[in-house]
Amino acid sequence: MSDSRPRPLDPEAKPDDRVDNALRPQKLGDLIGQDQVKENLGILIAAARGRSEALDHVLFYGPPGLGKTTLAHVVANEMGVNIKVTSGPAIERAGDLAAILTNLRAGDVLFVDEIHRLGRAIEEVLYPAMEDFALDIVIGKGPSARSIRLKLPRFTVVGATTRLALVTAPLRARFGAVYRLDYYDLTAMQAVVARAAKLLKVEVDKAGIAEIGRRARGTPRVALRLLRRVRDYAQVRADGKITSAIAKEALDLLAVDPLGLDDVDRRVLKTIIEKYNGGPVGLNTIAASISEEQDTIMDVVEPYLLQLGFLDRTSQGRIATRSAYEHLGLTYTEQGQARLL
Repeated sequence: MSDSRPRPLDPEAKPDDRVDNALRPQKLGDLIGQDQVKENLGILIAAARGRSEALDHVLFYGPPGLGKTTLAHVVANEMGVNIKVTSGPAIERAGDLAAILTNLRAGDVLFVDEIHRLGRAIEEVLYPAMEDFALDIVIGKGPSARSIRLKLPRFTVVGATTRLALVTAPLRARFGAVYRLDYYDLTAMQAVVARAAKLLKVEVDKAGIAEIGRRARGTPRVALRLLRRVRDYAQVRADGKITSAIAKEALDLLAVDPLGLDDVDRRVLKTIIEKYNGGPVGLNTIAASISEEQDTIMDVVEPYLLQLGFLDRTSQGRIATRSAYEHLGLTYTEQGQARLL
């Protein structure tokens, strides 16, 4: 349910997890991109430190892989406090949350990932904890039951979600600051790749950095994953140095195209275009057609396709745009029919 702040290199973690932890920025000044969020967060942190108070509760939302977890750890580091990490699905009973809350110290950060998946009974325990820093415990059952209120030290809840709409209104209202994380632009992505390559001691030229950054779909997590795979390719098939040509060869082998679309992205678009005449078609139908989970399509695939302008979301369903046809090498017609160029 809860664990203490992970060490930079946790021997129990998977290899890629250890790499991600080592590459994760520790301070606000180390973060690349998200300038507006960084500026607002910097003011929030400076004000709280100046008053020697716990930071107000913070909610981060946006597509996966943009740094919500990283920002939670940065907040704790900047405030000089400990962080406890858990997630919505991991807290199954109210008693689980009560155990976590009673172990917090003054100023500590409680990071709840996927906070939209908290159960209603869990939220009822969290409301007074966030608002009044108190924990209401019911002792006994039936007519003899009585409620006891335990005071909690002032702490900070940092929530993260990919679906803000699924966070209940009462819970959302208890966060003093709500920040949206957007996809990174190309310049920021190249800076992320360059920083990671330096920390990993990977030799890569500017053209190689640009190629990886271009195909990382504006997402740092994807950029780090692609960098590791291109590093492996360069080590086995080349002299270990990543150039533009080596990066292209490696990423083509991974079926990641110049815009960062992978096999699942292309299957979604082709299903809409070729099976359903360009749409509109429902999300559940698309998911069934390509044997993928609806959540995967909604959280991972759709946001980037919408960002590129390849997909329109309407009340009747999803529609592929002219740009999607052109990217896939298909001819767009008024009837939405597709044929190979």
